[in-house]
Amino acid sequence: MSGDLRTAPEPPGVAAEPLRPAAPGSAPAAAPAVGPTTGPAVLPTGAVGLTPAEAARAIEGVLLDGLDPEAAPARSAIPVPAGELLMMPAASTAYVGVKIAGVAPANPAVGLPRITGGYLLLDGPTLQPVALLDGIALTSLRTPAVTAVALDRLAVPEAEHLVLFGSGPQAYGHLDALLAVRRLTRVTVVARSAEPAEALVRYARGLGLEAAVGTSAEVAGADLVVCCTTARTPLFDGALVPDHAAVAAVGSHEVDAREVDEVLVGRSALYVEARAAALREAGDLLMAGVTGADPLWNLAELVRGEAPVPADRPRFFKSVGMAWQDLAVAAEVHRRGAGR
Repeated sequence: MSGDLRTAPEPPGVAAEPLRPAAPGSAPAAAPAVGPTTGPAVLPTGAVGLTPAEAARAIEGVLLDGLDPEAAPARSAIPVPAGELLMMPAASTAYVGVKIAGVAPANPAVGLPRITGGYLLLDGPTLQPVALLDGIALTSLRTPAVTAVALDRLAVPEAEHLVLFGSGPQAYGHLDALLAVRRLTRVTVVARSAEPAEALVRYARGLGLEAAVGTSAEVAGADLVVCCTTARTPLFDGALVPDHAAVAAVGSHEVDAREVDEVLVGRSALYVEARAAALREAGDLLMAGVTGADPLWNLAELVRGEAPVPADRPRFFKSVGMAWQDLAVAAEVHRRGAGR
């Protein structure tokens, strides 16, 4: 699951909450120390944060350790009266986890987040619950981390100018994550609403970047283009993107929604988290006519140096969000919180 997930930017990090609340007015008991095969009576409490760089290293680490994204379980989507319920399970030897997320399209109109949810982390050998995480904060951390891992390998060494579509929490998260892996000097924000766009520009300037609000035509001068919106139709003319540029689209996992056009897809070398997931869910690719016969390199192949990265055409990374990413970051949050 990708896209703008919260109503206002927050510092990076994931809150770990107890399964059972303490009695009203009482202080939460300190969580007992636990080993890899034991579980506490009450799950750990308090905020445990990861930096964007730490989240990116967690993603890289599981791929370098041999995780195969093609074997990851598919997300389940169940229609409900208010929208859609998503269930995303994943497992490793050490940990098992599941994210349950709600997609409620009417929520923003009443001041609530469009996406809701939580993440349950269990000990792998015993399946005992060990942490309950804020699923939205977790997604807001891991989605930019995945993009940063990909674009760090797809961008040219001298990349400095980022054109960023969107002004919600994922836009903030992607700016932070890309700055963790690249020395950007300039960002152009392209967004539907002026006030949120200006707020993101001010945030970028506070990070020491040259920043301004721009238009979709700014992609013609971009080194990096990142799309993190809820758009269902292409945001810019793919013919304008320079051959040296790297582009990422993370806004949807729906077959009938896309942020980039068939022109860009047709010009580009193509990279995805996993071929199987992309061919199920990536509207940006499917609506451009991409099939299993087209060359698609997955993120593990890119991280391990097995995927070619041509310099004579754009490189396009399409993310739909996968459960193994949540597990990788949630496990790292828990390990750090438990002092392991």
